[in-house]
Amino acid sequence: MSSAIESRVIEAAKNAVRMTTAAGSGHPSSATSLAHLVSTLMYQQMRWDPADPWNPGNDRLVLSEGHAVPIVYAVYADLNGVVGKSPAEKRSLKVEDLKTLREIDSVLDGHPNPAEGFPFFDAATGSLGQGLSVGAGLALAARCNKIDKRIYVIIGDGESREGQVWEALDFIMDHKLTHVGTIFNCNGQGQADYVSQQQSAEKLAAKLAAFGFQVEVIDGHNIEAITAALAKVGTGDKPVAIVAKTVKGWGVDSLKDKSNHGKPLAEKDLAAAEESLDKVARELNIRVTSNEVPRPPQPVKAPALPGPDKKIAIAPFAEAMERAKLTEAVAKNKLSTRRAYGAALLALGHADERIVAVDGDVSNSTFANMFAKAFPDRFFECKIAEQNMVSVAAGLAAGGMIPFASSFAKFLARAYDQIEMAAITRANVNLVGSHSGVSLGADGPSQMSLPDMAYFRAYGSVDDGFGRPIAHLFHPADAVAAYRLTELAANTANLCYVRTHRPDVALLYPQDATFRLGGSAQLMEGDALTLVSSGYMVTETLKAARELEKAGVKCNVFDAYCLPLDTAPILAAAKKTGGVILTVEDNLVGGVGSALAEAAALTGDVRVHMMTVARMPKSGKSAADVLALCGLSTADIVNKAKLLVK
Repeated sequence: MSSAIESRVIEAAKNAVRMTTAAGSGHPSSATSLAHLVSTLMYQQMRWDPADPWNPGNDRLVLSEGHAVPIVYAVYADLNGVVGKSPAEKRSLKVEDLKTLREIDSVLDGHPNPAEGFPFFDAATGSLGQGLSVGAGLALAARCNKIDKRIYVIIGDGESREGQVWEALDFIMDHKLTHVGTIFNCNGQGQADYVSQQQSAEKLAAKLAAFGFQVEVIDGHNIEAITAALAKVGTGDKPVAIVAKTVKGWGVDSLKDKSNHGKPLAEKDLAAAEESLDKVARELNIRVTSNEVPRPPQPVKAPALPGPDKKIAIAPFAEAMERAKLTEAVAKNKLSTRRAYGAALLALGHADERIVAVDGDVSNSTFANMFAKAFPDRFFECKIAEQNMVSVAAGLAAGGMIPFASSFAKFLARAYDQIEMAAITRANVNLVGSHSGVSLGADGPSQMSLPDMAYFRAYGSVDDGFGRPIAHLFHPADAVAAYRLTELAANTANLCYVRTHRPDVALLYPQDATFRLGGSAQLMEGDALTLVSSGYMVTETLKAARELEKAGVKCNVFDAYCLPLDTAPILAAAKKTGGVILTVEDNLVGGVGSALAEAAALTGDVRVHMMTVARMPKSGKSAADVLALCGLSTADIVNKAKLLVK
């Protein structure tokens, strides 16, 4: 088998060089350094079906070193692997398709991108350091579904400087993910220079051994050594980490200099590059042939997994509150949205085995601990490593699960890059940020998330290619809304963000209230002014509206609980109140007010005034203290409304 693979290595390396030259961009030197590793995996070691990349029994390959993707494309085309955004539109990739690399209508993106029609991959990679976390999530999903598959992850040595790699290694050890094969491609070169000695093969091997891995240091261009090391993945009680010493630009002399990262060869230099590879073949006595293509082993048997269209219905609100031991809080009419989220997650866990949860060491504050106690085999503690947590969730989603990833909303901000990669993937991940806004009071601004509304609203304006938003933001104002919007998130494709709050609030909705994507709810009617808010500030806005009513100023009050927002009902109501809207938010500009202002700008007959956090907050003993400091108290809303009415 190894001689047949060596023949394909030469041809794959040639194709990697050819396609990057045709594209006029790409990374042929990184691709050729992986020629032997990728070929051994895809032709021999991985159990998978090139004609069915969606098969849940396939072993998986995560290319964290995403810029080296041409070598994967080359082998995949040699195997006539299937491409397409769904099985309904599948076709085989041909070698001649490789010349379309990076073209606008090609499935061969510059970095791995399954959403654009290359389903061999499970997640978009290329923003370095994230692939191993995705691989860990895939392994957890396989464990949940009782599928004996292997997950292989290739990481660059320069990339290993990223802290998330080491978060993922910790996580793999914590959860004993022995079916993850971690492979470090140690070619000694980064982009601008050689890698640091701290990322040398020897130092990496020592670090990995200290983490508790079974470490295999090999020649990454020796098929027998690669095969022997890969065969150990999933066979022992320790996860295996392979440190493969490789040559950047292997086989092509003109690509080996450290200055050649990301530089394709000119057309005039292709013949010399191919001759260089042919020379290597002659020196190694490799007979290059195009009609001996090894076929990979068949996938393992796997149960049929439910499709993403299967909807989940959870228990009635009262029943769920009783199960979560929150009946007394409901009776007292004081219940925070974060606690109601915990009850909803618990109800979802009882309703569907695809529901899983990850948390960043704050489950007793996010109330994901309710789920953890009931379903310990479907709860995965990530500790204080939010970047790893989000990418693990993306891997779980790719493996057929419906993950909820919760932490303080402020702490999710450090994972915005990982969230963006999940958005590129079109990952079905539900993020839950608690303690959002300024209402948590005493903890101060280091714990308050303020730009999150603008961030997720921006992604809500992006089409996923199927006519749906890439992200939805749900901002519940009370426990009933939190319960039902969490259910809605579980049944909504792509990214969802549920923004919850620390303080207890009264129930504003009847227990049988319903909610919809893009929806809002009118909670008060009036003819003087239209007030719009969401989340915790709905309670404050209602207080202000009642004060205004006592003064003879009757206002509409809307709860805009979902972004993207269907603005038409609110704009229509505003036209009946003088064409003026006042929005009240506990976040920075860019949320509900901005959405309404953009819509009003198109109609030209409604003006939108916004009250947002315009001053950096600080600690205060109560939510009221901080709201007053930021100009968002009940009195501030009343005064602003009176000015607008005048």
